[in-house]
Amino acid sequence: MPRERVFPSIPTKILLPIDFSPSSHAALKMATELALRFHAELHLVNVIPVFPTTSLPDLIPENEFIQEARTFAERHLAKCKAALAEKGVTATSSVEVGDDVAATIIEVTEREHIDMLVISTHGISGWHPLVFGSIAEKVVKLAQCPLLLLHSANPEMHLKSPSSRSMEWW
Repeated sequence: MPRERVFPSIPTKILLPIDFSPSSHAALKMATELALRFHAELHLVNVIPVFPTTSLPDLIPENEFIQEARTFAERHLAKCKAALAEKGVTATSSVEVGDDVAATIIEVTEREHIDMLVISTHGISGWHPLVFGSIAEKVVKLAQCPLLLLHSANPEMHLKSPSSRSMEWW
């Protein structure tokens, strides 16, 4: 059910899907600026992908993988929320588990009554997005609220270790 506001174009709750990559770090900076400008709440979400079961023996049990990924995400989201609080931004977070990352992001958008979404691309080229599709592309197609899509200009940057200062959020 949509919320009624005096100025429907001004966001009050912004969603940022975050995977702790350099591109999502850039998106976090932008979402922070938007939250400050609009006095909006920021909701950070990390989606742990679940892969279909296979007939091959797993090297690590799925529930162990999910628990380790959840612990990692919760620890890093707590650091993000603390940094946001220091900047004066109200932030909440959640860690979700799903077999379709884009659909999970849309479910969070609806459940949390999000009225703006900020998402980054990873600038991946080659065969991977052609075969599997882009999460950001799927979210753009499915989102029912305004969306800011930030493109990562240099995918090679993801291969290099960023300076400690650039990763101060986590």
